[in-house]
Amino acid sequence: MGKTSSDKARNMTFRSRGFSLLEAVIVVSIMMVVVGVAIIKLQPETQQLRAITAMDQVKDAFRMGRETAISQRRTIVIQFVNSGVAPCLATASTFQCIELSQISEPGNVVQTPYSVVPLAPTVQFMTLSAVDTPDGYGVPGAGGIMFGGVAGGPPTGMEFQSDGTFTDGNGNPINGTVFMGITNIPTSARAVTMLGNTGRVHAFAGNGSGWYYTF
Repeated sequence: MGKTSSDKARNMTFRSRGFSLLEAVIVVSIMMVVVGVAIIKLQPETQQLRAITAMDQVKDAFRMGRETAISQRRTIVIQFVNSGVAPCLATASTFQCIELSQISEPGNVVQTPYSVVPLAPTVQFMTLSAVDTPDGYGVPGAGGIMFGGVAGGPPTGMEFQSDGTFTDGNGNPINGTVFMGITNIPTSARAVTMLGNTGRVHAFAGNGSGWYYTF
């Protein structure tokens, strides 16, 4: 017996209803799994991009400070500070900032920073490895900052002079390194070195056991 017109109408109605609730749940579940896998695969790349960004921020701050000191015939102070200490604003993922300030005369007073750069999200000034860079300026036990052989930098400060040298607060040229990375991720290690007499900057990437030049 052939199908009646009412049977055909019911079949067409059934086909036109679209997904059932079960089918929709299955499709959404599959999409969530695919998105989750994609996010997991992208995490290492995101971490590396953030580490590279932080390294570039330090390089740019060094170069900006030096160029400003030379062009304006001023002493420029660089500081690496924790977020939450004004004007370095605290956020959920910004831990530290790079600040540049001028020194005014008389009295050698450090002015309010004219440049405040928040470090890339989740990246910190930190010591991920006890292995020094090829420049060999020393490795701090923690904190990632080492200049003039002093962890954290000389207490007299770190400054660019108008002749392009990088010195302590007493005018003595100092060499040093800024180490940075993401906690518990050795391959995110980055380092920027400064040669005090010439202002030469080198950048390195690390893997927890060694370093290589990035340029």
